[in-house]
Amino acid sequence: MKYLHTMIRVTDPAKTIAFFETLGLKEVRRTENEKGRFTLIFLSVPGDEGAEVELTHNWDPEEYGEGRNFGHLAYRVDNIYDTCQRLMNSGVTINRPPRDGHMAFVRTPDNISIELLQADRPLDPAEPWASMPNTGKW
Repeated sequence: MKYLHTMIRVTDPAKTIAFFETLGLKEVRRTENEKGRFTLIFLSVPGDEGAEVELTHNWDPEEYGEGRNFGHLAYRVDNIYDTCQRLMNSGVTINRPPRDGHMAFVRTPDNISIELLQADRPLDPAEPWASMPNTGKW
């Protein structure tokens, strides 16, 4: 077996793509289906194209709730502090800051939880992360 992708439904493809691009993913392909009235957009981390996120956009409006029943996507990052700072600079809320230098959680525009894990070993605790409180759900 080989892992192919994880699918999440999105309401605003442009906002969701911008979110994932801030994380470092790039769009690798897109399919528009007029008859089915949906668009599939596949993203991956450059160099790791075998692990994709499929964004499904149904053209007819639909409520998806918070997406908490989905769980989360997880990504290993080279520097969790730099990644969280880049996300914050782009207006993303850090729901669970990397106080331990190892793990953080953020959410997509459709409230899908994204877990960020520090590669190799945890970084030494550092401010502002060490004393930053949780925000909302993660």
